[in-house]
Amino acid sequence: MLTPQWLFASLLVLALVLQALLPGYRLMIVMAGAALACAGAATLGIASVSAVFAGVPWNVLLILVALGLFTHRLAATQIFGLASVGLVRLARAQPVALLVLSAIGTYLVSSVVNNLTALMVLLPVLLTVFALSGVSQRYAAWTLGVLLVACNLGGAATPIGDFPAVLLLGRGTLSFDRYLADAMPVTLLCMALLLLIVVLAVRPARDVPVSVLGKRLTLVTLAQLYRGVRLDWGLLAPCLAALLGMVIGWLVLPAGWGVSPEMVAWFGAGLALLAKPREGEAVLKQAVDVESALFLLALFLMVAVVRETGFFASVAHRLVAAPLAYEGQVVIFLIAAAVLTGLFSAGPSMAALLEVADVLAVNREAAPVYIGLALAVCAGSSLFLTAATAGPLMQTLVERAGLKDLNGTRLGFGFREFVPVGLLGFTLILSLAIARTLWVIR
Repeated sequence: MLTPQWLFASLLVLALVLQALLPGYRLMIVMAGAALACAGAATLGIASVSAVFAGVPWNVLLILVALGLFTHRLAATQIFGLASVGLVRLARAQPVALLVLSAIGTYLVSSVVNNLTALMVLLPVLLTVFALSGVSQRYAAWTLGVLLVACNLGGAATPIGDFPAVLLLGRGTLSFDRYLADAMPVTLLCMALLLLIVVLAVRPARDVPVSVLGKRLTLVTLAQLYRGVRLDWGLLAPCLAALLGMVIGWLVLPAGWGVSPEMVAWFGAGLALLAKPREGEAVLKQAVDVESALFLLALFLMVAVVRETGFFASVAHRLVAAPLAYEGQVVIFLIAAAVLTGLFSAGPSMAALLEVADVLAVNREAAPVYIGLALAVCAGSSLFLTAATAGPLMQTLVERAGLKDLNGTRLGFGFREFVPVGLLGFTLILSLAIARTLWVIR
């Protein structure tokens, strides 16, 4: 007989599988799954609907909405687009330098704004360079793939870069400074090793023809395309002040004051919106990412119901009871987290696996387990193109660009082209995550 634990866990898995297979209907699928889970929990006496809703981390949703609004205002200053052009000029359109500087720029931007925004402001410039200069399929695939992994690493580097880190900050699992001090060095090391391996071992730029005239034409054309773009200092200054204020607030405000991370995020977003009130009002009405908020709400509701059945606690206790040393249990957990993220993406995996991490961290130093989980989720996000938040968007933008090599052959970037980069990124990030976690907990 199917117990409530397995019934609702199966419903959660079914919803995740269906939304992955049918991305065009993913919101409808998870909302239907959440409705069935809540109704079933109330009918079977597992938990009332109000109790399920009480288990939703609303503060995390508030932080994500606030950061989304702030990101929208910051991107409107044109700072990212102009910085992208500056990177191309600094690289002088040389393939190796372009790959390295674009990856570093993507990492830095993704550590401050969400991955989708980072991709939208950096990728168009890079695709323009590809179209003007003519690159090989191999170079395009490796460069774009490295950018996607850099997006994931940048998002995992800070507590405001991507959903898993925001979740840890919002639920009070880790402080801003603790997460930053523990996660950023590992992501920087991953980034450095990834670039070294790609540049020195893979060498995707070796079959890209380079000419002085071609480089000059690319730079001149790019300058003409962006000649009318100007930096909006009137908006940039308040946005930078808001960002600095949020970081200071997360770092130094005592918990006893009652100013929670979500309040800091809302104050920062409010300052950025008030810089230009008319535009800020329009952003509030039109730019809130309702789809993401509803998707995460539905996900949190399903996870809350499964938690109420005791399923996560049961899995965690079985893992703890396994005839393995604590280090072995943690390694198995991190590998499972990375693989599940590769299959189901970061949001669903992080929300569910945190329940298991809570049990693993009991009577132990908790930070290494949570940082290890965040890094393992980052590794899983880099495994397949479909697992990365920005993966489908990158594929769409590349297809729309209609890139061709010097022979006129159309360039593609899809699941197959990303696999070599994904496997390298997955192996590298997960290996360092496990090594760092074992080193700290011993």
